[in-house]
Amino acid sequence: MDISPADLLIRNARLPTSEEPVDLAIRSGSIAAIGRELRGEAVEIVDAEGALACGGFVDSHIHLDKACILDRCRICEGTLAEAVRETARAKASFTEADVYARAARVVEQAIMQGTMAMRSFVEVDPRAGLRSFEAIKRVRRDYAFAIDIEICAFVQEGLTNEPETLGLLKEALADGADLVGGAPYTDPDPAGQISLIFDLAQAHGVAVDFHLDFDLAPEKSNLPVVLKETMRRGWQGRVSLGHMTSLSARPPHEVEAIAAGLREAGIAVVALPATDLFLNGREYERLVPRGVAPAHILASRGVNASIATNNILNPFTPFGDASLLRMANLYANVIQLSRTEHLRLVFDMIGPLAARGMQRVSGLSVGAAADIVLIDCVTPEQAIRENSRVIRGWKRGRTTFRTTRPEIIRRG
Repeated sequence: MDISPADLLIRNARLPTSEEPVDLAIRSGSIAAIGRELRGEAVEIVDAEGALACGGFVDSHIHLDKACILDRCRICEGTLAEAVRETARAKASFTEADVYARAARVVEQAIMQGTMAMRSFVEVDPRAGLRSFEAIKRVRRDYAFAIDIEICAFVQEGLTNEPETLGLLKEALADGADLVGGAPYTDPDPAGQISLIFDLAQAHGVAVDFHLDFDLAPEKSNLPVVLKETMRRGWQGRVSLGHMTSLSARPPHEVEAIAAGLREAGIAVVALPATDLFLNGREYERLVPRGVAPAHILASRGVNASIATNNILNPFTPFGDASLLRMANLYANVIQLSRTEHLRLVFDMIGPLAARGMQRVSGLSVGAAADIVLIDCVTPEQAIRENSRVIRGWKRGRTTFRTTRPEIIRRG
């Protein structure tokens, strides 16, 4: 097949769905052709040398505004309550410049790790005001060449108990926020908060993303309220739930039943292994529960389930490097997955499935956007097993980052 003229020709790349290397021709920011031994002229030709090519990774749940604040917080208990309390104290002194610098640091790490889309929660309340929101809007604009950032105007510390927050959320939604979210478990009236968040979503025509059931107590679940409101308001396909750690405390037959309900309501679920492992089960002295939602089971039952970063270097998660491959590797380890088909599903949970949960498309096909990542491996399961290194990326057909493959230098 002759692909002239092409802006970019990537030769000898392996796709997740192909055993033999193929070529990809890029024209005007889109994939023009995929095939073996494509012929023709191209402005730039890159030899992938057999590396795995895939669509850019999608981080469906991250908090850029409160990343990298370990030096301002104390971690004594390692609990959710402490993390919320310490972060609330710290964010009162956040400035726009401070938030921008920390968020930009994480975004640059994410870009170098192959992430090309993310949803960032940004706390809007009397302590943070709109300072963090303004900073993340700037980050979104300044890094648009390499990554698409959605902003979720988010309530961390309650809404029914702080009515002034409602006005700030409305301001953010009128000024560039893409969706709205909350954490009902911190509100004295969880059902009331859920209703108010849906009211805002309907008024502004945006999606909803809740931090939900972040505990090991299924009997306290707020999921029935969210399911009811989603169906009552016709918001199917526009609701996401982060954490859902109480699913890890349910027997398999209950998880199966919940998966059916989530699928019917078109509700996406995001597992956040690093945070969920760190904060859950602190009351146990031995045989500590993992507390990670079985997202792969939900995904296998047709739910838009994904794996994401959540927090980086703060009281919620005192670790992190914005690598979604590392997060997928952690999830597979913790959930004890080993079979090829399971690891391929996990790989999709930081790509196509994560994108679908955000009403996006991710993947390599003719006509799709040329958002392409090269990974130093041969198959998706190898990428997960070995936490393989990401070596190059193109956003809409333009190079956004590259690294060099490591080399051992022998004496003599």
